[in-house]
Amino acid sequence: MSAGSERGAAAPPGVVPAPRASKVELRLSCRHLLDRDPLTKSDPSVVLLLQSQSQWVQVDRTEVVRSSLHPVFSKVFTLDYYFEEVQKLRFEVYDTHGPSSLSCQDDDFLGGMECTLGQIVAQKKMTRSLLLKFGRNAGKSTITDLFSKSDPFLELYRVNDDQSEQLVYRTEVVKNNLSPVWEPFKVSLSNLCSCEETRPLKCLVWDYDSRGKHDFIGEFSTTFEEMQKAFGEDQAQWDCVNAKYKQKKRHYKNSGVVILADLKFYRVHSFLDYIMGGCQIHFTVAIDFTASNGDPRNSCSLHYINPFQPNEYLQALVAVGEICQDYDSDKRFSALGFGARIPPKYEVSHDFAINFNPEDDECEGIQGVVEAYQNCLPRVQLYGPTNVAPIISKVARMAAAEEHTGEASQYYILLVLTDGVVTDMADTREAIVRASHLPMSIIIVGVGNADFTDMQTLDGDDGILRSPRGEPALRDIVQFVPFRELKSASPAALAKCVLAEVPRQLVEFYSYRELPPRGGDTHARDPRGGDTHARGAGWPGVRPASVSSTVGVP
Repeated sequence: MSAGSERGAAAPPGVVPAPRASKVELRLSCRHLLDRDPLTKSDPSVVLLLQSQSQWVQVDRTEVVRSSLHPVFSKVFTLDYYFEEVQKLRFEVYDTHGPSSLSCQDDDFLGGMECTLGQIVAQKKMTRSLLLKFGRNAGKSTITDLFSKSDPFLELYRVNDDQSEQLVYRTEVVKNNLSPVWEPFKVSLSNLCSCEETRPLKCLVWDYDSRGKHDFIGEFSTTFEEMQKAFGEDQAQWDCVNAKYKQKKRHYKNSGVVILADLKFYRVHSFLDYIMGGCQIHFTVAIDFTASNGDPRNSCSLHYINPFQPNEYLQALVAVGEICQDYDSDKRFSALGFGARIPPKYEVSHDFAINFNPEDDECEGIQGVVEAYQNCLPRVQLYGPTNVAPIISKVARMAAAEEHTGEASQYYILLVLTDGVVTDMADTREAIVRASHLPMSIIIVGVGNADFTDMQTLDGDDGILRSPRGEPALRDIVQFVPFRELKSASPAALAKCVLAEVPRQLVEFYSYRELPPRGGDTHARDPRGGDTHARGAGWPGVRPASVSSTVGVP
């Protein structure tokens, strides 16, 4: 069932009938009201009456706007609208001398106007002259009816053991709609109910207000166990109840109905599942050889080779590489450089093998990368600019070739070590957005004391990264770490910070592509019985997809 009055033949089982009644909201304002007070301006309010069986019945009344001849009322009238009926309304404006909730007997009548609800709905905004008794105009007085609908959104809360409530998910706002269908969303069973399917859940529905003063529409309580059972029996709908209105109105039933349109329960594989299934981590390091690092022969250079203390480039490389090498069976790592003039012609390159073998840029183990880096330094001329996009694109091409295998067999990690802000930021953003569709993660470590503020935009933690064309990244695949913040930390702490997001990023990618660990499966449990192949499986846990409702303020 949906909100409002329901009439007509019953719908077939499992089918939610289209509502015959829709709730509409009316907002009122007046202009040029008559001034009945000799010393001050009028204190107007508006009474709404509805014709029922040839009698005018008072429905509601606005608040009083003090000392105003051009009031704009905040009170919203919510009515059931029936297309097939003539619903006659009357608006009466009074200069109020007492509380607005009492009788109008002592108030001064400033004018009235009659119309049908259908006329207001058809015009959306209607302005009419106010009339006194015997059809005389009340001067230039007018009243304006503005028709609109709610802007509903839904909040889902978990009830904790101490009865506190934890927000689990908030839907988007559906503008000007009393029968919204919210976008599908996914939430882990752990977040939803602490993996306890009988734990109470609470859903609240609000009418959005841009000032943050959202109007409460109603709420209901349920459990995940009840959601599964109800959905399996095609009865997944709940009355959305506003307790305040339930107390005040004798025949109040609900403020609408919330319908669970789809529910799938997915098994989500872990990072360990993929690794044990044979997924290999392919590690590539890209080192910044731009001139801003300083002459490597100078002890102040970030590339200075100190026999007693490894420089920041080496510290970051070894700390991260030693973790990654445990997940790569052949222990061979691609090592690239950018921003230098390289032999034999000393042309600037933003994508060169630091072992100077363009046919095979891989080095044997982390120690091989370290040796290649140390041998490379005296043979290149540090130059610039700091262009990162070419190397991201190169690794992305390898990741794209791997994706075509249709297996979770190889995942790519690109470690970029740089001392400055990326020069080709637009191209880099474009390359990252494209790479977000591939089995790939990017880690950027900023060495030195440069201002890395602009680099934070590449890390999607503060919002979705977009290409210059506005295309959003499919996943957050970039982790940016300023080395100076971890300079005094142990290599293990550095590696933990730098690599912390990789397991989640790997699982997100293969789940999105519906690729299980090799030898695994990708099935979703349908609460109505049996297994269904998981379409769009991915983010951990429950997928209450397409929650819809018919809601309104009573």
